[in-house]
Amino acid sequence: MEAITAKFSVEDYHKMIETGLLNYRHVELINGLILEMSPEGTEHTYIGETLADYFRRLTQEIAWVREARPITLSLSEPETDIAIVCLPHSRYRSHHPYPEDIYLLIEISNSTLKFDTSEKRDLYATANIQDYWVVDVKNRKLIVYRSPVNGLYENETRLSLDSQVSLLAFPDINIKVNDIFNR
Repeated sequence: MEAITAKFSVEDYHKMIETGLLNYRHVELINGLILEMSPEGTEHTYIGETLADYFRRLTQEIAWVREARPITLSLSEPETDIAIVCLPHSRYRSHHPYPEDIYLLIEISNSTLKFDTSEKRDLYATANIQDYWVVDVKNRKLIVYRSPVNGLYENETRLSLDSQVSLLAFPDINIKVNDIFNR
């Protein structure tokens, strides 16, 4: 007998949350599957907090910065480490950001690098997220994915500490890769 995996819709997932079924569980919905999330290490948390605060200063009054909060895709509701989304903030009172609300997604990867650069990358490309960054903590690099076409990113750039990058939505905002790791 072959095992068959049960998949859940975003609506089913929300019902489970509302009933308390997932209380005290650190999970996210990825392609219809409810996955346990890895606990954050101290360096992951530090980089996430400082980077989110940095982006808040840089995008004040032009975008909203969400930290470790869900976004809603067709069959998924991942909790990205950082999401820079459209204003006004009040639009997210009744729903999490949809792909069209998202300027930039950032995952901070220490133990999850393979997942973030494969399954999550493909998930975000399929959702047509234009700008997706992976902070590779162990190797001190920034991986930038852009130009999604038919569920795949056409552009992948690996940046070292001495590089700079601009947000696709805000080309005047330049980020030094070194500042991601050394703030």
